Amino acid sequence: MSLAFPIDASRATNAGMARHILVLYGSYRRDRHGIKLAEWLVDAIIARGDRAELIDARAVDLPMLDRMFKEYRAGEAPPAMAALAARIRTADGFLFVTGEYNWGPQPGLKNLTDHFLEEWFWRPAAIACYSAGPLAGVRAMMGWRDILGEMGMAVTSSILPVGGIGSAFDDDGKPAGDGGKRLEKAFPRFADDLNWWIDAAKAQRAKQDPPY
Repeated sequence: MSLAFPIDASRATNAGMARHILVLYGSYRRDRHGIKLAEWLVDAIIARGDRAELIDARAVDLPMLDRMFKEYRAGEAPPAMAALAARIRTADGFLFVTGEYNWGPQPGLKNLTDHFLEEWFWRPAAIACYSAGPLAGVRAMMGWRDILGEMGMAVTSSILPVGGIGSAFDDDGKPAGDGGKRLEKAFPRFADDLNWWIDAAKAQRAKQDPPY
């Protein structure tokens, strides 16, 4: 099972210095609109010269949390869990793409995230949020800020909200309408913020080991 969205290496400039960013998405619904946003973000990150992988919770298909990865003996964790742990440990930063269910986080993405802890430490995370309505999932985003901070990530102040997700992309996954225009306009600043923190965290880790 591949967890990665295909990467077009010809679009990744300065590959030796490229940041490695995981884009995490968690809807399990049959007719998912947010997947277009997640896939577009992967492409948009690659177009800026960095590496990006889509981690789709439905595709990874971890069980409901019983044991965290660290609670398994070496070699006994489910293969998908062990593979994802390795990807998280080697990533420079994370972009969580979250919808909103009853003012809260999507359970699929929360369940995937909770299987790991130390693997997330000392790396930045950014949040893109969406919903069918005009509030663009910002209530779920507010919950995720606390969750990701508690799990050892430095959460950026910039967010990327997309309202009316059902009409923000066309059938080919390209931004469409007013929502798509706002997304394309807001993305560069959002990505710059995440990249600044990624570079700062990498430099600090190279200079000094984390305190724990």
